[in-house]
Amino acid sequence: MKHIIGGKPATDRAPNPAPAAARIVEVDEDSAGQRLDNFLIRHLKGVPKTHVYRIIRSGEVRINKGRASADTRIAAGDQVRLPPVRISDKVAEKAERPAPAREFPILLEDEHLIAIDKPAGVAVHGGSGVSFGVIEQLRQARPQAKFLELVHRLDRETSGILLVAKKRSALTHLQDQFRERETGKTYLALVPGTWAANKKVIDTPLHKYLQADGERRVRVTTPEDPDGMRSITLVKVRDQLPARAVEGLPAMSLLEVTIKTGRTHQIRVHLASQGHAIAGDDKYGDFELNKRLHKHGLRRMFLHAWRLQFAHPSNGERIELRAELPPDLAQFTAATA
Repeated sequence: MKHIIGGKPATDRAPNPAPAAARIVEVDEDSAGQRLDNFLIRHLKGVPKTHVYRIIRSGEVRINKGRASADTRIAAGDQVRLPPVRISDKVAEKAERPAPAREFPILLEDEHLIAIDKPAGVAVHGGSGVSFGVIEQLRQARPQAKFLELVHRLDRETSGILLVAKKRSALTHLQDQFRERETGKTYLALVPGTWAANKKVIDTPLHKYLQADGERRVRVTTPEDPDGMRSITLVKVRDQLPARAVEGLPAMSLLEVTIKTGRTHQIRVHLASQGHAIAGDDKYGDFELNKRLHKHGLRRMFLHAWRLQFAHPSNGERIELRAELPPDLAQFTAATA
């Protein structure tokens, strides 16, 4: 059975129901400037992206009664025609069981943005086998909020600073800063071994690929690789932790890692390429060491988004936020020191 977005519930229909009617949505100020495809994806929850693009190409979606393309920028006051679209029982059932509402520790909030201290183990959004994440839970917790969108991403197992925009103007301003490398992003990472103090810059291209099982991976490559993307990571040693020989744990280095580019798994792959994979990393790390670390209190990857610097989207004021190590990571380093 299929469900129609914009149509009446099946129980209310006559034996021979008329086709469900299209609906008109007026674009508000917060959505102004957005691409049409992204606007539709937000309004047609559960509709596959392929179908969204199909109804745009077919002309079923109209702006002010005229045809438009997926990359058309909408303006405040535009009248957007949304045709009735069918979704599967599975998608409809998921829509009826929304993400549980949840607030997160707040580092900064005003009318333009929210900076939260994301816990480890929580995805930033649903997808790839995860039914919901931070943004879906936050929207459920704040039903009165007209606009909440992620500015950037963090891996599920990475804790720390995450920005959420409360206005479209703030979203585009902040994302421009990330894209133009005008932000300062520094992480804390724990790695086995003694990191050489003079090894301060890793400037090695990264190449994304898929494994046979479809799992996404990244590897270092050469400047000659046409699919390689230049990636720059700065490393500073914050602390050296002694070995715990009785427990089979090596000496370790606590690093401040600043990324100048924002590639997928950049920190994880760059540090691993230097022979110092992040402690607890289940993709690029030392699996035998990870087992011992888990036994002695480190039950996830030791990577934390510690400091973020950016220009405030409304007045340009330079903001610096810090999220100190969460208890699980702080306790592990304290026990090792």
